[in-house]
Amino acid sequence: MSEFCKIIESELAMGDNLSIIRLIDELIKHAVSTNASDIHIDPNEKHLRVRFRIDGVLEDMCSLPHEIHGEVISRVKILSQLRTDEHAAAQDGRFRSIISDGGSVDIRVSIVPTYHGENVVLRLLSDHSENYTLDMLGFTKEDQTKILHAIKKPTGMILVTGPTGSGKTTTLYTLIKMLNSKEISIVTIEDPIEYAVTDIEQIQVNHRTGLTFANGLRSILRQDPDVIMVGEIRDTETANIAVNTALTGHLLLSTLHTNDVSTTLPRLLDMKIEPFLVSSTVNIAIGQRLVRKICEKCKTDKTLTEEEFKSIALNLSEGVLGNNRKFFIGKGCEDCNQTGYKGRIVINEVLVADEEIRKAILNKDSADEIKKIAIKNGMTTMLVDGFKKCLAGLTTLEEVLRVTRE
Repeated sequence: MSEFCKIIESELAMGDNLSIIRLIDELIKHAVSTNASDIHIDPNEKHLRVRFRIDGVLEDMCSLPHEIHGEVISRVKILSQLRTDEHAAAQDGRFRSIISDGGSVDIRVSIVPTYHGENVVLRLLSDHSENYTLDMLGFTKEDQTKILHAIKKPTGMILVTGPTGSGKTTTLYTLIKMLNSKEISIVTIEDPIEYAVTDIEQIQVNHRTGLTFANGLRSILRQDPDVIMVGEIRDTETANIAVNTALTGHLLLSTLHTNDVSTTLPRLLDMKIEPFLVSSTVNIAIGQRLVRKICEKCKTDKTLTEEEFKSIALNLSEGVLGNNRKFFIGKGCEDCNQTGYKGRIVINEVLVADEEIRKAILNKDSADEIKKIAIKNGMTTMLVDGFKKCLAGLTTLEEVLRVTRE
């Protein structure tokens, strides 16, 4: 039994003297110590199931008695200044928790009524992003050079694409911090603001007051910015304003929900943006996923059997696997909670909008055609980038296939 489980059991053993305050504090403290991104507290018929999302995967941590459900929910609502008498509507909030070593963590709260009562998801917003570099995130030297060239341009769009939880926001913040200097004005509009950045004006979307991405972006243009970051391009209106902003002497960074970079440009066309506007504004598109890193403490090499080799070859594009059979895995140890993984790294593809790509956009070519041109002109696909990181012993083939295949 882990030390954390022992602490929780000793708290629960106190019966009527149980401190809900201490219980919630211990949950948060342990989540921070394990680098968890989320705490899930889900009620079912008999107990409360507590899970942590560690390196993108949910892991069971402990169970709490159903009898304290109401007190747990009330404590979280009080901390995040939500209505304690409202049990039938979804509520969102935020609070800051002080950790015993003098540090603190900002926590975003989501409470939703379910069949067995209200559940809670706590998102831990750590400030680790302050220390990230493109190198630490996992970008190759070649891709770093492409990105640095794009962010040095005074105008145009830089788009980061991928599904929810693929690290897009962290990449955007890393780029913003690289651009941050006293000579330029940087303004962001986000929903929500995940990290506070010194010397940058950050605006929070507020739908109740009509402050949407589109309206906020219009207001930002009157703030004399040089660089603008829009949390996400969700609709045609925001896309139109973003493109026109990039045309009128601003560098604009944003995210889009697409599967890969080659579908990003046709996606903008689907949003009713004219092809000539897309071709003249997009500088670069970065597609990415997060994969778990092999734990360094229990890393060991593994040679694929003939059966494994054939099975994996079926899932990889022709020629990617080659004759490589020696890879690495994590055996599982105390340091990685027996998972074999610790930490995460980006696998990515970077599409530069060169002359040939711009012509393809003007011709409204398909995503497949754009991808072929990009690969011909030197783009490393996400799958190939992931494969290279497997050979380097950073991650496993299973992880790469997990995030790049349906």
